[in-house]
Amino acid sequence: MPAAESPAHSAAVPTRDVYSVSRLALEVRSLLDTGFALLWLEGEIGNLTAAASGHLYFTLKDSRAQVRCVMFRSRAQLLRERPRSGDQVLLRVRVSFYEDRGEFQLLVEHLEPAGDGALRRALEELKARLDAEGLFDVARKRPLPALPGKLVLVTSPRGAAVHDVLTTLARRWPALEVLLLPVPVQGEGAISAIANAIDLASENALGDALLLVRGGGSLEDLAAFNDEQVVRALARCTLPTVVGVGHEVDFSLADLVADQRAPTPTAAAELVAPDRGEWLTALAQHQRRLLRALQHQLGRQQQRVDYLARRLVHPGERLSRLSDDLARLRRRLSLATLACLERRRTHQERVLMRLRAASPTRRIMDGASRLDAAGRRLARAQQQRLRASREALAGTGARLHVLSPLATLGRGYAIVSRPPDIAVVQSAAQLAVGDRVRLRLGTGAADARIETIDPTGHGD
Repeated sequence: MPAAESPAHSAAVPTRDVYSVSRLALEVRSLLDTGFALLWLEGEIGNLTAAASGHLYFTLKDSRAQVRCVMFRSRAQLLRERPRSGDQVLLRVRVSFYEDRGEFQLLVEHLEPAGDGALRRALEELKARLDAEGLFDVARKRPLPALPGKLVLVTSPRGAAVHDVLTTLARRWPALEVLLLPVPVQGEGAISAIANAIDLASENALGDALLLVRGGGSLEDLAAFNDEQVVRALARCTLPTVVGVGHEVDFSLADLVADQRAPTPTAAAELVAPDRGEWLTALAQHQRRLLRALQHQLGRQQQRVDYLARRLVHPGERLSRLSDDLARLRRRLSLATLACLERRRTHQERVLMRLRAASPTRRIMDGASRLDAAGRRLARAQQQRLRASREALAGTGARLHVLSPLATLGRGYAIVSRPPDIAVVQSAAQLAVGDRVRLRLGTGAADARIETIDPTGHGD
């Protein structure tokens, strides 16, 4: 009997990750959905089936492979025409996986004929380049003339388009002059013929506006209206331009560059030509309003005439009234003159009284009296001041005499000096025996010589 497996040996066995079919299908779908961006594919349609739900089922194949495709109703409704088995087409698709059947498939978002698709790609590139140059900017669009006198029509002379345009113009505005510049609108030579016709009308100012139209058609039929030469001719045209191509669904680069785009040639003619019926209606309305305004104005003027007639007065009566007014004004003027003279006289009297009161003679006499009194007061003050000054001077002289050294000399004293270096000798130490000195006495002076010197001053 074999030995039992140890716990360690059991733990070493790896755990299996077992997928379910639905899990695998879901992960495959997730990888396909996220692993591919939108793709463009070209191939041949096979086994096309249109379901009652509106979905289209088919295979897309080439010489070596094929893949199942589905186009849902929301996308299929946008197709201009349903494809057929055997058609060579260009598809824009998403890669996906249908879990219910385990099938790889493509979800078609756009379908177009292969040749037409290449043409559309080239058209989109041209459109992007011209748009970058500003040829399609709304700011460069010009308004159409409200009442054109002459229209240049560039189109084929044969076909329904020219007939529809001329019929519409004649119906809407018969007075509009139309100059037809016949050109082929498709095929060889159409591009240069259309561009030359536009340049001819622009350089020679052949009309007030230019109308470029044609009937509907496929993308190849509209090639001339998508050509760069024609688009640039419209862009440099000096006349306001209107382009009307085919049917409502038809669209071209000429529509984008034109000043006005019309869905059909007939609509283009309606855009450029005023409606005669509307104008006649508007004129009738203006006529009625003008008539009412004239009647109203006439009534007002009649009322004014009546009013002026009532105010009209006979010249004789008016002269009489004016004569009475003149007499009344004369009386008022006389009274006003007398009153003015009286006011002037009263004012003059008041002024004379003020002048007399302010006479300079009286003021001079008063001033002279005040001056005499002031002179007398000044003389008395001067005499008093002089006496006081004399008395003060005498007292000061007496006091000075008492303090004067001359008075001291008069009492027997003398001032000793030793010319020329000592002005006044104040000490015996300043002298020497034999020095000559000068003595100033109370009266006069004398010179002496020093015989002896007593420094203490106690000798006789």
